[in-house]
Formats: sequence, structure tokens, C-alpha cells
Amino acid sequence: MATIPIPDTGTNNPRQEAGWVTRMANRDGSGTEYQELKFTIHRKLIDRINLEALSSLAGERARAEIRSAVAKLVEEERTPLSLAEKERVIEEVLDEVFGLGPLEPLLRDPTISDILVTTPRLVYVERGGKLYRTSVEFKDNNHLLRIIEKVVARVGRRVDESSPLVDARLPDGSRVNAAIPPVAVDGPLLSIRRFGRDLLQGEDLVAKLALTEGMLDLLKACVRARLNIVISGGTGSGKTTLLNVLSSYIPENERIVTIEDAAELRLRQTHVARLETRPANIEGNGAIKIRDLVINALRMRPDRIIVGEVRSEEALDMLQAMNTGHDGSLTTIHSNTPRDGVARLEVMVGMGNANMSARAIRQQVASAVDVMVQVSRFSDGSRKLTHITELVGLEGDQVTMQDIFLFEKSGVTENGKVTGRFRATGVRPRFYEKLRASGIQLPTSLFQTIVEIGA
Repeated sequence: MATIPIPDTGTNNPRQEAGWVTRMANRDGSGTEYQELKFTIHRKLIDRINLEALSSLAGERARAEIRSAVAKLVEEERTPLSLAEKERVIEEVLDEVFGLGPLEPLLRDPTISDILVTTPRLVYVERGGKLYRTSVEFKDNNHLLRIIEKVVARVGRRVDESSPLVDARLPDGSRVNAAIPPVAVDGPLLSIRRFGRDLLQGEDLVAKLALTEGMLDLLKACVRARLNIVISGGTGSGKTTLLNVLSSYIPENERIVTIEDAAELRLRQTHVARLETRPANIEGNGAIKIRDLVINALRMRPDRIIVGEVRSEEALDMLQAMNTGHDGSLTTIHSNTPRDGVARLEVMVGMGNANMSARAIRQQVASAVDVMVQVSRFSDGSRKLTHITELVGLEGDQVTMQDIFLFEKSGVTENGKVTGRFRATGVRPRFYEKLRASGIQLPTSLFQTIVEIGA
């Protein structure tokens, strides 16, 4: 939403002033004078309203009362504003009171997947996998910091010089990361990763050419047959989206325990126990890590354990859970290929127990993980499953793996779209018999298919 700067024209001629407003209305309008106008009205509002009385009102009624008060304050200002401009000022002041200020118009836009605030005057968004600069601005660093504090306060967390890094979430499930000085050199930084209001189904991913129907059928079968699946990929590649989709195929009658740094998974089942980590307090005590929650989850009688992401020594406990009766568990890791993902798991298990030999670690990985699913984001912003890979076992000192499905990129069209094909390798996985034993029948022709895209 563009804003209009209102400078002091130094004239009492209404026609000249009206002409200036008209000219400025055609510009992006995010100037300091306009920001000052909003903050002046905001300060006057805080001075005049009865906060205690307001807190007793219902949400819509409180907003109506505030709107009426703001409208009166706008009328008192001598700055020449049209009706549309007055309405915009009122809405933006209401956003400051009830929402996240300048970010509210961006949060209302369903096409935006990421909001990245680099400086108070530099705000970017991602649409369709591409970054665009917006005209949204904050007044200054203090204004941005207040918005960050408002976000983290909602989930009972804090951000200050002693804890300058924080992960949080918005009421709609969007993930928030903030960094403030001294670690943020040029002022507060804010990143918001948004999730669609409507949960994507597997069929939606097929429609978006992220995978084929055959690949989806295989992954459904793997979840229902209680195979352990690790989703690997880079930042923003769609790991959490795919994790949500795969979790939807877990039967309704199973107890699921989810473990996350910031709760963002949205499972459709009823019997879901959600756990979330907690940072240390101001004295540096009381932190609850992913590993603590994984260990605790084992005492909660779970049928499935879903870890949003393994990053450290909790990988050891996750693998042990997979190996000790908690089949069908799901998690994600950061890696560029399935082989890299296995190597990262080995490193993380070593962090959990430095006394384990390399062979013992690989034995844990090979026996615990059944399937690695690699997701990648391409130059056109599309996300695709590039590998569905089976972990076969340990041969010598190496974990043996075989690809079941691959995406092979062939090029890029003139308009920047990635072309390629999804290809079954022709290998029937060793877990095929386990699928059949679970009552799941997949045609063997599934492992022979080739689907061209973007040709």
C-alpha cells in the first residue's frame, strides 16, 4: 500500500495545496512527513484513550471505538488530505494499534510468501519465488524494534541485547525470525516466512508440477506402511510444506507427537500432541532443546514422532526412536542431495555421542531411515521433488542407496521456466514387499514411468 508524503508547503492557498496533494498521490508516497503525521496521531490517540476501558470491549467494538477516535484526530490536523487519504491514515494508525503497523498490508496479501525487512526503509517480499522491493517503510529503527517486540511478546518470548536472536510465529502460523543489535550491525532485521491459508494437498503439488501422481502414490504408500522418511532440501525449498502433506496421510486413529523450534506444522488429525522448544531465560537457564523434547516424546506413548527439523545432536535420539518401535516417523534436514543428507545425519549423530565409531553411526542411519526425499527450488521459483531415494543398508563401511524417482532438468524456456522430466529409474524398491505386507498394492509399471514437463 503506497503512502503519501505531506510536506509543509508554506502557503495558505488551498488550491495550490490541493494541487500538491494530487501530484504526490501519483507517487509511491512513503516519505518522512507522512510517517510523522501518522505517529503524531498515534501519540495523541494514546494520550486520549482509556486503555483500561478499551480492554473490556470485544475486539470489533474496540476497533470501532478506536477508528472513531482516530477519525476525529485526523480531522483536527491542518494538513490537507482527501477523503481517500484520510481513510488511509486511519487504517494505518489502526494497524499500528491492533496489528504490525506497515507490515499489515503485506500480511493481508495471500500471494506473498516471504517478507524480508533489511532496514526500516528497505522491505522486500517474495512472490512466486521472486524477490521484489516494496514501498513499505518504517519510521526508524525504534519503530521496527517495537513491531518485533510486539510479535515475540505474543508467543511469550523476548528480544533484547542479552537475547538478540529470536524465532517466533504469528497467529496464522507464519514463522518469524528477528535479529537486533549488537548482532545485527545496521539495525533490527526481520524475516517472515508465510504459509498459505489453505493447506496444500498432495494433488495440489501434482498440479504445480512439483511431482507426478506416481511419485505421490508411492509416498502415500510409504507413510501408510510406516516407513521412516527424511525430507532433505535447502532453505525455502518446500520441506515443511511437503512434511505437512505427507503427515496428512497418517491414519486418524494414531497418536502423533510433533516437535518444533517454532510450531508451524498444521496437521489435520485430531490426536496430535504439539511440543515446542524454549529459549534460555535472562540468566541463561531453562532452555529446552529439540533433543530434550524428543526424549520426552518417547514417554508420551506416540505412534508417530514428527520433528520439524533436526539440526544437531537430537538426530541420535530421533534415529534411536525410529529403531525402537516408532516406525513411520518423519523429519527434515538441510542438504543438497540425499547422499549429503546421510552425511549430515552422520555428523549430527556424532555430535550426540562422540564415542560412537563411524561404522556404528552409519549402521544407525542405514537401519533407521527407509526413504530420503529431496526437494529443491529452481531459478524460476518452482519447487520440485528431485529424488526419492531408498536407503538399502550398510555395505562395508558405506550406506548404500538407490534412486527410485529422479527429476532431470533439461533447460530453461525463453520466459525463464525450467523444463525437464520426472523419471522412474526402473528399480523396484526393497521396501516394496513391506508395502504389500501392509495391504498396499502398487502396480510395478509405476517404477517405469517418465513424465516430461515444460516442453
